[in-house]
Amino acid sequence: MIEFKLPSLGADMDEGKLVEWRVKPGDTVTKGSILAVVDTSKSAIDVESWQDGTVQELITQPGESIAVGSVMALLRAPGESEEQALVWKREREAASAATMTAASSPVARDSMSPTVVELREDSIDKAPDTRARVSPSAPDTRARVSPAARRRAAELRVDTGKLRGSGPDNAITLDDVERAAKAAAAVPADRMADMRKTIGAAMARSKRDIPHYYLASDIPLARATEWLAACNARRSVTERVLLAAVLLKAVAQSLKRHPRLNGFYRDGRFEPASAIHLGVAISLRQGGLIAPALHDCDTRSVDELMRGLADLVRRARVFSLKSSELADPTLTVTNLGDGGADIVHGVIYPPQVAIVGFGAVRERPWADNGVLRAIPVVTATLAADHRVTDGHFGALFLADLSRALQSPENL
Repeated sequence: MIEFKLPSLGADMDEGKLVEWRVKPGDTVTKGSILAVVDTSKSAIDVESWQDGTVQELITQPGESIAVGSVMALLRAPGESEEQALVWKREREAASAATMTAASSPVARDSMSPTVVELREDSIDKAPDTRARVSPSAPDTRARVSPAARRRAAELRVDTGKLRGSGPDNAITLDDVERAAKAAAAVPADRMADMRKTIGAAMARSKRDIPHYYLASDIPLARATEWLAACNARRSVTERVLLAAVLLKAVAQSLKRHPRLNGFYRDGRFEPASAIHLGVAISLRQGGLIAPALHDCDTRSVDELMRGLADLVRRARVFSLKSSELADPTLTVTNLGDGGADIVHGVIYPPQVAIVGFGAVRERPWADNGVLRAIPVVTATLAADHRVTDGHFGALFLADLSRALQSPENL
């Protein structure tokens, strides 16, 4: 039996609220299937299954707030029968009952400190009800939906059953769906306050617990920008690549040669990551910040990274991210050049061990082969965890990053 638990979607997440299930008992799921939508302080997230299986029981109900690590559902493993699942459940319930009996016995109470007794009683009182829950079927009173509106509603994840149509006989139109999507994207002020509080707590914990060191390096971008301009001249407007994608590819390529910046610090030791998933800091239109992962940046072309980046930004701003995109970043990249900042001193997002920042690209005087001329230059910064690397290692990474950007055709 597989216990589907609420995953941690970042160091700043302690709990989430179940918005809806995307599956029902009996459904077969595969790794990567969307099982549920969970609301966090930052966004509503599509939570994926990490394993193949068949849904046996949905434990958490929509609207319930649950802690990270709580069991939300039970899945049968491939090849496991329903009879085996029921036996497992009975054994689990029997073991739980035995634990409760032991904890409530006079001998057990006498042998425990008052604090421990109080905590155990509290956990017993709040034990989740694992009985099968069946949501009542809603009466079929929905208004008619035009085909175009139905397709658009599926794209925008708008529940047409909750809309009041403005068309003939109260039919739901395309405009009704678009208005509902815009209304849903308008984040309430209390959510924004919660987001700022959550981000602040995570960053305060990072500065307190992680011994940061900081480095900065000016990187000439004449070759990179000239190469990018020549490539974009052959593309349509919708296919053009931004410099941000080139910078991400250069970071990923450099991380392959400096893997101790790409990973996590957990339980007093460094854990290298098996892939390079760059967290991209995205500012939300309503305020706040989120840094989902762009996966496998080292194996994707610059064009593929541009398409992935555009898709990630779009979905982040309409709150349609996947749990893996928030749980997977191995290093974060923040680019505040559009905001006019020349230098970015980032704060490491735990359990990651580094963050790379890029400021605004400025025309600056630069000596190139003995000739002084004005060229585009960007200041790249690195904030890294001194428990894992030191300034010498970080300086080598920045030098490698600069070299990569001098040969953009090889990215």
